[in-house]
Amino acid sequence: MLQGIRVIEIEGLGPGPFAAMTLADLGAEVIVIQRPGAGNAVAGARNLLDRGKRTIALDLKDGADLATARALIATADALIEGFRPGVMERLGLGPATCHADNPALVYGRMTGWGQDGPKSQMAGHDLNYIATSGALWYASPPDAAPLTPPTLVGDIGGGAMYLVAGILAGIIDAARSGQGRVVDAAIVDGSAHMMALLMSMAPAGNLSQTRGQSPLDGAHWSRTYRCACGGHVSVQCFEPQFYAAFLDLMGLSDDAAFADQNDPAQWPAQTDRLAAIFAAEPRDHWTRLFEGSDACVAPVLSPAEAALDPHMAARGVWHMGDGVQQPAPAPRFDGAAPAPRPIPARDADGAALRAELAELGARGRV
Repeated sequence: MLQGIRVIEIEGLGPGPFAAMTLADLGAEVIVIQRPGAGNAVAGARNLLDRGKRTIALDLKDGADLATARALIATADALIEGFRPGVMERLGLGPATCHADNPALVYGRMTGWGQDGPKSQMAGHDLNYIATSGALWYASPPDAAPLTPPTLVGDIGGGAMYLVAGILAGIIDAARSGQGRVVDAAIVDGSAHMMALLMSMAPAGNLSQTRGQSPLDGAHWSRTYRCACGGHVSVQCFEPQFYAAFLDLMGLSDDAAFADQNDPAQWPAQTDRLAAIFAAEPRDHWTRLFEGSDACVAPVLSPAEAALDPHMAARGVWHMGDGVQQPAPAPRFDGAAPAPRPIPARDADGAALRAELAELGARGRV
């Protein structure tokens, strides 16, 4: 889909590399400028997030290497960087410099707090950003500390995916106007924006400012339950017809204690009853019971278990490649399920990219 689009990524951690991987999955040529050395402390020498990319190691504090980086950026449609505000400017690769070389460049900046504001220079991580944005507030039942799946709501959802959307919109605009833009993708902004669907429930009285009093964070029909084997099942039968299907399979259709689905005052007692029922049987029992129904119950699977799930396997969602379990590119186009591309070694394309730049220079194009 994005063949012919070139993206330069300045190596970093977390959402920036994920955004670049997503663009590579969609067909863009992504060149990641890596620090010289064995690899970063988190991902090691062969980083899953580098799949499908070309790699070149450059020391951006070295004049010759900085010139190579600048020449590469001059050939690109977009750039991705994830440093604190001001770092790229101090390296000599800020937006003003890059736009002087390449006016149509879309300059993508990935941070937690944003390019400005009182916290813009502070350190932080996924959980801090979504706590500040409000996205963490409804994340867990009232009797539990707010908790979300690591990285998914902040780094990926509120950060990387908004950077991808911003870069693609910028590329479209640049193709029309010839002028690039700076994309300020802050995790606090994106994670707050993602709350629009949840916040849309407020006017109808379905979203309380008190934790545990809203349908999606307090109801007995919207949570996970522990099973006899130690595993868990998820239950979220929101609509009345799905709640009725759930009660029917649980043998509770005629139980007066469950007749009222939406009374917050009854939710704690209803939750306790269901917790005791689910705890009496292993997860596999409940999986078989609800399979094929509209009761909106599903087992909580580990990634390894998810790869073996019949639905996930049929769609080819998980793959083993380069010795690591990894998800297939998403979304799909025309039903195709492309396999992940290989993970390159560090600096795998350094010589080739330098040769390409030399050729462009000889032709007067750099």
